[in-house]
Amino acid sequence: MNIIFFLLVLVLFWQGFYWIGVDIFRWWKPYAVPSPAGVAERFITLLKSGTLIEAVVNSLVRGITGYFIAVIIGIIIGLLISHFNYLQKNLKPIVLGVQTLPSVCWVPFSILWFGLSANAILFVIIMGSAFSIAISVDNAIKNIQPIYIKAALTMGANKKQMYTNVIFPASLPELVSGLKQGWSFAWRALMAGEVMTTSTGLGQTLIMGRDLADINQVMLVMVVIVVVGIIIDKFIFSVVENRILKKRGLA
Repeated sequence: MNIIFFLLVLVLFWQGFYWIGVDIFRWWKPYAVPSPAGVAERFITLLKSGTLIEAVVNSLVRGITGYFIAVIIGIIIGLLISHFNYLQKNLKPIVLGVQTLPSVCWVPFSILWFGLSANAILFVIIMGSAFSIAISVDNAIKNIQPIYIKAALTMGANKKQMYTNVIFPASLPELVSGLKQGWSFAWRALMAGEVMTTSTGLGQTLIMGRDLADINQVMLVMVVIVVVGIIIDKFIFSVVENRILKKRGLA
């Protein structure tokens, strides 16, 4: 209830700010500043036409698909980096450097290689999140208590048993946090990819609002992007993370 009250106050303050600045003192033009009433009107319009639902579904499908591919690639790279000292010294700095690139930097490559297609968006998602996941995997393994490794070795554990029975379970809490961070990178990369292509999605709906000079539609899409991200974090990643922590007596 507290958060609902806070959001209600925030919306009322926003509407009052719009009313004072646009209707009373005319500091800004109506088309330059979004209002809660205008955003709500666009929400109803796009919902009735089915545009908003189609955009959300398409974006989620692309985002989840690209994210799972990025998870597989990221885990493989992370395991290789953590297992081989040569890659730890030489490949990891490159991975760290590439991770600092904004996702939009990959858009020209994706368009040149795949054209204005869904594959171009998937490429941007993968490149935008796979390296973050790889770094998280490596850090999760490195932060395991050394006593666990030593105890397993003294008990005669082989490499397969070391990974399946010791390394993976011990690194799971930090690994889930890394996967959650990877999803945030993937979701942002998805928007960068959709903005630059013609595929129907939240990013393209945002650009349509810009082209139509409809600031309320632009604001609506931004709100939807944030809400979808919060819902996925709250009902998927946070649930998994809390269960793991409770199982280990850490929460």
